[in-house]
This record gives sequence, C-alpha cells and structure tokens, in this order.
Amino acid sequence: MTRPESDRQRLIMVGAGGMARAWIRRFLPVHADRVEIVALVDIAPEPLVEQGDFLGLPANRRFARMEDAFEAVDADCCAIVIPPAAHRWAVELAAARGLDILSEKPLADSWEDSVAIYRAVKAAGVKMQVMQNYRANPPILTLKQVIESGRLGRSYYIVSRFAADYRRRNAWGATFRHEMRHAILVEGSIHHFDQIRNLSGADCATIAGWEWNPGAPSFDGECLTLYTMQMTNGTFAQYEGTGLAGGWQNNWHNEYYRVECEGGAVVVDRDQVVRIYEHERGRGLRIEEVPPVPVEHGGHTAVIGQFLDWLAGGSTPPTHLDDNLQSTAMLFGAIEASARSETVNVAALVAAARA
Repeated sequence: MTRPESDRQRLIMVGAGGMARAWIRRFLPVHADRVEIVALVDIAPEPLVEQGDFLGLPANRRFARMEDAFEAVDADCCAIVIPPAAHRWAVELAAARGLDILSEKPLADSWEDSVAIYRAVKAAGVKMQVMQNYRANPPILTLKQVIESGRLGRSYYIVSRFAADYRRRNAWGATFRHEMRHAILVEGSIHHFDQIRNLSGADCATIAGWEWNPGAPSFDGECLTLYTMQMTNGTFAQYEGTGLAGGWQNNWHNEYYRVECEGGAVVVDRDQVVRIYEHERGRGLRIEEVPPVPVEHGGHTAVIGQFLDWLAGGSTPPTHLDDNLQSTAMLFGAIEASARSETVNVAALVAAARA
C-alpha cells in the first residue's frame, strides 16, 4: 500500500546526469512509497530537462543553482549525486537548511573539504550517510558472514584488488575521471578501502604506499596504486588498484578480496562466488563454494532504504558520517603517503578532524 503523501520524505535531488540518472530512474523508485523527489538540480540543461520530464516536475521545481533550490523548496532531506569537488558546497547549503543528507562517495575531493563537511553536519545537528553501496552487495555480505562465523579463526590480513581496462581515453564513463588527479583513489579506492575496514572489523591505523602514472596517455593524473595498511585490531591489508589493466580484470562489482585466517582463507574473485580454502598437511586443499547471503535489495537500493529507515526513527546505518570519515581518512592518507613517501598515521587524521 502506498503511504499517505504526508508520510513520504520530501527529497531535493542534487544531480540529474551520470550516476544521478540511475538514482532517479532505478534506485529511488523502489522506495516510491517512502520518498518523493520535490526538486531537481543540475547545472547542465539537458539532463535537467530529461530527468525533470521523467519525474513530471514543473518548471519551478527545476534549478540550475543549488542555493536556489534549497531556498525555494520545502524539503526534509537531499541526495547529493554530483562530482566530489562540489560536495562541500552542497552539504553546507543542505545543513544550513536543516536537511538530512545522503551523498554519493567520496565524501569530498580533499581532506580539507571532508573535514569541513563533517564539522558543518555536526554543527547543524542533521543526519548524514554516505553511499558505500558495496557493503550491501551479496559477495561482500557473504565474505563477512564467513569471517564472523569464526569457522576460520582469527583474520591475519586482507588482500584487495581493483583492475579495470581504461587504457582508452574516456573509457571510464566520464571525462573528468581521466583528467583529475588521484582518479583511482578518489573515484575507485574509496569503495575498496571501506571494504577493508568492513571485512577486518577495524579502522585503519596507518597506511603506506604509492600512486603514480607510468606515462599512460589515457590519464592526466595517477592511475596505478599499491598500498599496505595496518588496522587498529592488528590485522594488515594490501591493496592494488589499476586503471591500466591489460590482463586479468577485477573491475566494478568483480573485485578480488582474499582474507587470510588461522584456519584457511576466504576469497571472492571476478565470478563473484565466495570460496573457502582450507589446507591440511597430508590431506591437501579443500575448496568449498559458499551460497550467497540472500537479500531483498542490494547496493544503492539497500543503502537508500537504510537512510529512510534512519530518518523514520530506525537504527543508525553502517555508513553514517562518523563511520565514513574513517574510510575517507584512508583515502587522503594514501594520497599523502605517496606524496611524502612516508607512512601516514590515519588515526591521527581522524582525531584531528573530530577535535
């Protein structure tokens, strides 16, 4: 049954093109009985018209400027699905109006802006969640279930790999990703760093490694990454990220994770099948495929549902702002570690942001 109109969350949608189009046409409609888009913002006329027409919004609910939308429209919350460089401005406007916020990752495109977002949200007393949709995907949920079952004992370390063939200019879906600095880290690794935290059950204490460009013409900035992390519970992690993969592919939703434990290892690769590997001397290696954890909704749709539950008085979702600050600190700690060729204290970054 559709809820009464007054019970639905009134949402300002900041962004209409690119990923925002999927939000408007695929993800938010699943929750149409709980949320309605009451205004749409985009600086580009074409997606504003296209998605505005799809939503049936009148002209006075379509805006080229965020500040005009927040000033003119009564709303309860907003979704921010625009390039990271504009996140701080959007969050500060929303927080100033007392709106709860669901934002695409990463939190921002700099640590300075990430800290400013954190402080603006805390000062305003609004709720904010960041879209880390991988946590709600069946392979990750299944990996985590195996780890938490205790079958393999204590975790020693995690290996994570993202590898996509973006050797052709603009192959990554949008030009800005090929023009920006730190593309693999900012646009990609934030997902994988968050999963390292999720699977280890701990935050990152320190990070060391490098990002670089070997001269690839398809990227203006860095497009290869190798990092090692120490987590706060004593677990370690290793991460490989490449936008120049000419061989084995571990691209979006097909990433590789291996968790090495006392009694074996649990692995997922590009086929998205979770497997347990247990070796016993004299008997060899036993491999078991693990049935996926069943979910009603996964990915973006699940996270949007968590956000709406939270606004309705439910429990705080896993990827709320305080939690996501930890993953964001890993991202910008990684950038700093490479620039300085030094190990960076990620825990200290987070503590300073919260001070």
